[in-house]
Amino acid sequence: MAKFVRRPLPSLNPLPPPPSSSIAPTLARSMTILSKESGIEFKKENYSSRMAATQRPVSPHVTIYSFPISSLASITTRVTGITLSFGAAGLGLVEIVGGNGAALGLMETIGSGDVGGGLVVAGAKVAVAFPFVYHYLGGLRHLVWDNKPEMLTNLGVEKTSYILIGASVLLSGVALVV
Repeated sequence: MAKFVRRPLPSLNPLPPPPSSSIAPTLARSMTILSKESGIEFKKENYSSRMAATQRPVSPHVTIYSFPISSLASITTRVTGITLSFGAAGLGLVEIVGGNGAALGLMETIGSGDVGGGLVVAGAKVAVAFPFVYHYLGGLRHLVWDNKPEMLTNLGVEKTSYILIGASVLLSGVALVV
C-alpha cells in the first residue's frame, strides 16, 4: 500500500507578510488615500481639466484609430435603416395629421421645385435615394453571405464594402438626373 505525504501548499499571496512592527518600513505598494475633502474636490473637477493638469490628452484613441471600411459600411447600413424608418413614419404622420392625400401633396410640392428651387429637389432626391439604395444593396449583400458563407471572408467583406459604397453613390447620382 502506497503512503502519501502531505506537503504544504505554496502561498498564492505575491506580497510579503506584513511587518510585525508598525514602525518598520512598508514593503507593499503604496496606496492613495483620499480624504473626504479631496474626494469632494476630485468630483468637482471634470475629466478634461484633470487630463489638462496631468498633461495627458483627453482621448488619444479618437485621434489615432481609424475605423475599418467594413465597420463604416455596417454603421452606415444601420443609419440608413433608421433614416428610412423615420422618413416613413414622418410621411405617415403627415398623412394622419393632414388628411387623405397630404403626403402626396407634400411630395409633389417638393418635387415641383416651387419651394427652394432645384437645390431642394436635388437634396430631397438624394435624401431618399441614397438611404434606400444603400440599405437595399446592403441587404442583398447579407442575403448572399447567408446563402454562401464561404464568401464571408475578411478580404471579401472589405471588397464588398467598397463596392457597396461606390454603387450606392453612383445609383444615387443617377437619381438626380431622373
